[in-house]
Amino acid sequence: MADIHLESLAHSYDPAAASPEYALKPLDMTWRNGETYALLGPSGCGKSTMLNIISGLIQPSHGRVLFDGDDVTGRGTAARNIAQVFQVPVIYRSMTVRQNLAFPLVCRRRKRAEIDRRVGDVAELLGLQHVLNRPAVALTADQKQLVSLGRGLVRDDVSALLLDEPLTVIDPQLKFELRRKLKAVNQAFNITMVLVTHDQNEALTFARSIIVMNHGEIVQQGDPQTLFDNPRTEHVGYFIGSPAMNFLPAAQTTDTLAVLDGQLQVPMTSAMRGGDDLKIAFRPEHVNLGGEGYRVSARVERVWFEGLDQVLELDSGGTRFRARLDDWRGTVGDDIELRVMDRHLRVFRDGALVET
Repeated sequence: MADIHLESLAHSYDPAAASPEYALKPLDMTWRNGETYALLGPSGCGKSTMLNIISGLIQPSHGRVLFDGDDVTGRGTAARNIAQVFQVPVIYRSMTVRQNLAFPLVCRRRKRAEIDRRVGDVAELLGLQHVLNRPAVALTADQKQLVSLGRGLVRDDVSALLLDEPLTVIDPQLKFELRRKLKAVNQAFNITMVLVTHDQNEALTFARSIIVMNHGEIVQQGDPQTLFDNPRTEHVGYFIGSPAMNFLPAAQTTDTLAVLDGQLQVPMTSAMRGGDDLKIAFRPEHVNLGGEGYRVSARVERVWFEGLDQVLELDSGGTRFRARLDDWRGTVGDDIELRVMDRHLRVFRDGALVET
């Protein structure tokens, strides 16, 4: 187990070019021992590049990687004591589940009693006791992924567990159970865990700290509630939440910003003045049929279901926005009156959150 520090880290796959393009732009950050992290962003944003630099599969073109202050930048994966689980399960097809789990310890010539104890502990934690003697190749996809995970956990000297979209091949109904087991692993072994994903639901339900990335840089890092309530950029507001945050172009007056023909208004501050692109934003979850907030009239253009909730796409004077409601009864084409909670309104200037 270790604290992992990325110092002035950056990476270009062609650093000798006259104007190199960076898959990972310069950054400094520390991942604390025993914490759970998620690297969240669209394909090509740099999250897998960062993970592979930490594991030693890629050597960065700039900067250093330190484990508990020890510079491991030039060391390979084996010397870093990293366990990594990939999208596709990696198993030894000719071995049983027990032999797969034991293999890292056998290679290190550990005593048989220790091997049996560690394999038993990991199998119990992951729910693999009943298949230990079965051929690994005969398992289901989710069981194979658990074997890949268990092979990394069976060692007691692992610095961190790196998870590169490991739930991609898993059926949706089984993903929740696997995330639960990953959390149990973190609590049982106090091991640093880093999950790479483009799925916000995976990130929000797994990690205590989420790192949102875009175009090779970290846009925002924080706990799930902070990212939901106070996204620093429009990108985070769109990427976190389902449906995404509503961003409505605002009209400026001397004293206010207004949207929806003046139905929503925010007092103008000095931080808002001079921006070419001002928007008032709010979450669909912060729209209700009654209670406190600004009164807004709109027409229902589209409706779809997400669990117990209904998501309404609405039009008010030519401006579209969405509301997530659990108590609406009506049809497309209805005119309705809503309340938007004023304490949850946010203002963005040129794509960035205005602090108020």
